[in-house]
Amino acid sequence: MQELAHPNSLDLTSGFSNAALKYSGFIDNTLVPKLKNSCELRDKVYNSISEYLKLKSLIETFTQNSLDEYKALIDLGSNFYVQGKSSSTEFLYVNVGFGFHLKMTKAEAIVFIDKKQIHLEKLANNYTEEINQLRAKIKLMREAIAEIAGMTDNQE
Repeated sequence: MQELAHPNSLDLTSGFSNAALKYSGFIDNTLVPKLKNSCELRDKVYNSISEYLKLKSLIETFTQNSLDEYKALIDLGSNFYVQGKSSSTEFLYVNVGFGFHLKMTKAEAIVFIDKKQIHLEKLANNYTEEINQLRAKIKLMREAIAEIAGMTDNQE
């Protein structure tokens, strides 16, 4: 006489497989894209911090060397540069966000950059925290999938 498999064991195995597929799909379709997006946003914030620090360094160079005029290469896009000349460094136009540029003195610009840098560093830290949480969730879910896969292997 043949042994018949327990009727619930097939349902249990298919249920584990479905759960593993569901979790795997959630990881691939939700968590990984969120992780990628958060990493890209954090990189943009770090690039902004870098640009503001370059500007601060340039302003400090103007102040230390008492420069009243300067020449620069300006990138118009696609690595196409033109020479530019400024006859005065008394005022600067600083990008304050949302496409707005404000006319500031060198001292005002330094104060603004310091405040903006603090704000951007907090934003970058928030993205880093979010990235770490997403990575932890992905790891935890992959471990759960591995356990589920181990259970289905044991039942077969």
